Amino acid sequence: MKVMIVVTHLLGTGHLARALTLARAYNAAGDEAVVLSGGMPAPLLDRGDVEIIQLPPLRSDGVDFTRLRTDTGIAGAQDFAARRAALLAALDTQRPDVLITELFPFGRRMLRDEFEGLLKAAQGQYRAPLICASIRDILAPPSKPRKATFADEMVAQYYDAVLVHSDPTLTPLEASWPVSGGLRRHLHYTGFVAPAAAKPHPDCLGHAEILVSAGGGDVGRHVYAAALGAAPLLADVQWRLLIGGAAPQARVLEMRAAAPPNVRIEPARPEFRQMLRHAAASVSLCGYNTALDILQAGTPAVFVPFDDGNEVEQGLRAKALAQQSGIALLARAALSPETLRDTLVDVMSAPRRALAQTGFDGAAQTVRITRKLREDMA
Repeated sequence: MKVMIVVTHLLGTGHLARALTLARAYNAAGDEAVVLSGGMPAPLLDRGDVEIIQLPPLRSDGVDFTRLRTDTGIAGAQDFAARRAALLAALDTQRPDVLITELFPFGRRMLRDEFEGLLKAAQGQYRAPLICASIRDILAPPSKPRKATFADEMVAQYYDAVLVHSDPTLTPLEASWPVSGGLRRHLHYTGFVAPAAAKPHPDCLGHAEILVSAGGGDVGRHVYAAALGAAPLLADVQWRLLIGGAAPQARVLEMRAAAPPNVRIEPARPEFRQMLRHAAASVSLCGYNTALDILQAGTPAVFVPFDDGNEVEQGLRAKALAQQSGIALLARAALSPETLRDTLVDVMSAPRRALAQTGFDGAAQTVRITRKLREDMA
């Protein structure tokens, strides 16, 4: 099959990382997948053999997802028109058998015009593709009923399936989103989408360290600040802060000036998943991909869920994961150097979890599900 995955990440890089994992699974199965990325380039992500078509990129204005920015300023009508034109050109060139939109229509409503234009054009093709929405385990619950109604209407009008990258026995979609009868008929649970578990780092990089990270976006300053304050309180342990974002070097230099002797600070590393296998503990936000990395590595972990702008998704995920040994939720409101130290001591002294080895084949399951649905359309 020819598969086209459309994704726009606005703050972190989790959406793009998941789209690339899906695309690699299609390619490994003998299909031909391309990812249309509308967010900022993310060179640290593993693209493998996946072709990426870069749309004119956008990012959120901090945590304000209603105002989007380009590299040079606030996005305007010309920027959105250029993106729509690029999407339609790619659809015409690719002629996919399967079209997948990441998150929309359950989010990215500010990009409705470009998504709906793409969906209408896809439906109008001589051999219309199977059209699927791709969503993570936990969504941002709709703040108003009309947002859920909008998703229901979009799904009913344009979509053949909604791929839920979760285990329904652990995090059913109902845990974060109102599921109507019409929507339920479209749901297909795939299991969790994750790359193959990382092997240990050949140089044991990160051995016995506390790794502090905040994903691929320009967030997490409060986590890093608490870590810098907690490091002298656990002075017998080496700490490593990995700083993400588009231009992390200035933040690295700023934090190094205030770092105690047992703290190493550097830009985020592509081998982070391998480093987790050796770490004494991890301190991080609780995005979808980071949570799966922790489960696969078996690392003791303190999750400080991202909650800016009244976000609750990561808090719900962290609460569920904290039922396991060696994992703790530390809310931002309770975060301090002292509480971080105490929570780290607790998770590092807890019985070590076994590496989770099953339930992460959601990418391969997505390939199987969409192949079957495409065959049924013929």
